[in-house]
Amino acid sequence: MHRTHPLIAIALLTLSAACAAQGVEEATPDRARANFARPITLAADDVRTQPAPPAGFADARAGVAAGRVEELSYASGVTGTQRKASVYLPAGYSAEQRYPVLYLLHGIGGNEQEWLGYVRATAVLDNLIAAGQAMPMIVVMPNGRALADDRAPPPDRVFTPENAAGFAKFERDLLEFLIPAVEAKYAVASGQRQRAMAGLSMGGGQALNFGLAHLDRFAWVGGFSSAPNTRPADQLLPAPDAARHQLALLYLSCGNKDGLINVSQGVHRALKERGIPHIWHVDEYGHDRDSWAENLFHFAQRLFR
Repeated sequence: MHRTHPLIAIALLTLSAACAAQGVEEATPDRARANFARPITLAADDVRTQPAPPAGFADARAGVAAGRVEELSYASGVTGTQRKASVYLPAGYSAEQRYPVLYLLHGIGGNEQEWLGYVRATAVLDNLIAAGQAMPMIVVMPNGRALADDRAPPPDRVFTPENAAGFAKFERDLLEFLIPAVEAKYAVASGQRQRAMAGLSMGGGQALNFGLAHLDRFAWVGGFSSAPNTRPADQLLPAPDAARHQLALLYLSCGNKDGLINVSQGVHRALKERGIPHIWHVDEYGHDRDSWAENLFHFAQRLFR
């Protein structure tokens, strides 16, 4: 039995607000609850395709060099404020080298700390990089709620158009303000194949929406337990030929106990129909950190090769 983190408990009641911002479905508390309570129907190919990680893969290990995390503050023309992102720099980071960058997006109940605290992403990355299983990379974990007040709202203000709209507005914030700020401050390798984006839940939908809409900017895209803010297939994949030729990796995952699996199933089936290569991995989890840590483990190993 996998226990749900308090931030995700909030998310279970808030996802439909984000859906309304994307024009996907009506935003009501009842709809959000119903999304997570949907019957789960698995097809023959809704199966585990990646092996289980080794024990302790997401734990800090003695003798493993740790990367460092620092706060980046950047001016946003979307919100008119200084916004914050957490930035992971791999062990041995040097301004004399150039590093690829992964943009890692949180769920609707989280912020720029969710991947660090709840998922323990730094331990996953430190262990992989130390073992030579992942390329040394910079990982940017922003606040995906592009509002002047970007704090997670209290329960009585979750279902507002303003809160929902912040997640859609982050597309412009990311492209026009965050990425340039990252590339101005850090030793970043240039080019589409040096930039990746992935996310969990709400952030998984954002990663698919933004990454597939900007194939000139991102060659590596991952959606983990993507939420109903994910755009319909005809909007998500308007140019299948471009996706086939420009994507280095498209990675989809979800747990087979997750009531939102129908979202990822729909994307997977649309990709199959259009002949777009991708990884589809269904693990044994619900909508929880076990799934997200494991899929970061698998996704990170494939990046920038």
